[in-house]
Amino acid sequence: MRTAQISRKTKETDINVFVDLDNGGVCEIDTGIGFFDHMLTALSMHSGISLKVSCKGDLNVDCHHSVEDTGIVIGQALAKALGDKRGIERYGTAFIPMDEALAMCSMDISGRPYLVFDAAFTEERIGEYDTCMTEEFFRALAFNAGITLHLKAVYGKNAHHITEALFKSFAHALKNAICLSGGELLSTKGVL
Repeated sequence: MRTAQISRKTKETDINVFVDLDNGGVCEIDTGIGFFDHMLTALSMHSGISLKVSCKGDLNVDCHHSVEDTGIVIGQALAKALGDKRGIERYGTAFIPMDEALAMCSMDISGRPYLVFDAAFTEERIGEYDTCMTEEFFRALAFNAGITLHLKAVYGKNAHHITEALFKSFAHALKNAICLSGGELLSTKGVL
């Protein structure tokens, strides 16, 4: 079973994450940041991954530590659940429209973390969520999961739509990349 549970506690956050890559349908998200909860729910639903996230963070400061640290822990959980990555498709790409916005995600679950992020947001905040944290979340996730990740907002005007399109494009690309296609490791090196 490709599952993992990871906990991380610091002076700024206390986070518990559970992922099940093969049995989607369970989604329990509570970070204390409404819009971020909405994005993680979309990530779970569109990737087909069961995701449980509990985060108690220093929201009296701002949302930075909660969002970034949640990315760290989700990334660690994905890496653990994927194990040696044997049999996965490895690559995934998706374009997702959200009203006037269009986003693209392309990834390689390579073990070589990297992030290329190209998105401009028209508003600084969506509720209690700082839009600049979108890049920080995906950087933390990619580097802790060992994913080469390219995310681009092709165009858009509404920050909510742009952000949601980015999260959903990530989810659909991830769904393709983690799909089991056989027992082989998709690498000429013999290791990912």
